[in-house]
Amino acid sequence: VSVVVAINKMDKPGANPENVKQQLTEYELVPEEWGGDTPCIPVSAKTKEGIPDLLEMVLLIAEMKELKANPDRQAKGCVIEARLDKGRGPIATMLVQNGTLHQGDIVVAGTAVGRVRAMTNDRGRKVKEAGPSVPVEITGLDEVPQGGDIFNAVSDERLARQLVEQRKAKAKEELFNSRTKVTLDNLFDQMKQGEMKELQIIVKADVQGSVEAVKQSLEKLSNDEVRVNVIHGGVGAIMLANASNAIIVGFNVRPDATAVANAERESVDIRLYSIIYNCIEEIESAMKGMLAPKTREVVIGNAEIRNIIRIKSVGVVAGSYVKNGTIKRNAQVRVIRDGVVIADDTIASLQRFKDAVKEVNEG
Repeated sequence: VSVVVAINKMDKPGANPENVKQQLTEYELVPEEWGGDTPCIPVSAKTKEGIPDLLEMVLLIAEMKELKANPDRQAKGCVIEARLDKGRGPIATMLVQNGTLHQGDIVVAGTAVGRVRAMTNDRGRKVKEAGPSVPVEITGLDEVPQGGDIFNAVSDERLARQLVEQRKAKAKEELFNSRTKVTLDNLFDQMKQGEMKELQIIVKADVQGSVEAVKQSLEKLSNDEVRVNVIHGGVGAIMLANASNAIIVGFNVRPDATAVANAERESVDIRLYSIIYNCIEEIESAMKGMLAPKTREVVIGNAEIRNIIRIKSVGVVAGSYVKNGTIKRNAQVRVIRDGVVIADDTIASLQRFKDAVKEVNEG
């Protein structure tokens, strides 16, 4: 795909497109006027300056590269993102690259198959069909596909399901073959791996893209002494019982009540994050803990915020009820809403009725 650069905000007083072009060269994008092949169009979304030039350039490049598609064939394209919706099931954002996708078409995307139940466009409006280069969100697949999967509309559902079964079998085989078999050459390495501690992790996130990103970031943390092994990654709420001695990492998702009860009963560690860096840092420090214990987090109490009092000079005061343990002044505190950490801070002051106190106990 050719890159066309739109340099925006040209209406601002200090706008300096030359500086942007200079920075683009660091990413091997050399502007046309500097002898390269990347068109750079200065535009302003506010004053509409340069927008016609930008559109003209896009059409010109499409013509030169002969970027054509046939709308009168069965649809083919790419899965951009996918997620699991509580009410509607698997939802995939598809980009149609060739042909036209119609409501009711049978679609195969990676190892997912299904009939297009409903299609919505980028503005959330329902559409009956989508032609080349149109992105749509579809429902009706039997599972959540992977981002980047190629999808095809097919005429025969039975054949589609057979194809999917073959793909699943092949993926299983590849996974099995990727597990290292012992040979005399790698025997010593395998023995060394026996000494190596392994951190098993299960990743759950709101969308498939996040699953992949979290998974890859965590696997990169492996070092000589501790290997990070992501044994499962999936989309949707956390609903796992005894998780084969693994830590569950939730990204923008929350466990249901049953999962929490099961986890507590079977001592399964569930960690919830909304920022990827926090997740990586915490797992990294846990690994360092596996190497040599340094810090340990101890929950001394839990409180529920019942109402909020806004005071001009102070800010927001949380009127809370202590459910268990003790809440102490100067203690570190985490505010969690729907299983997602929304604040990480320290308690500055603590009051019970009118009195400033050092700690407040359960109840």
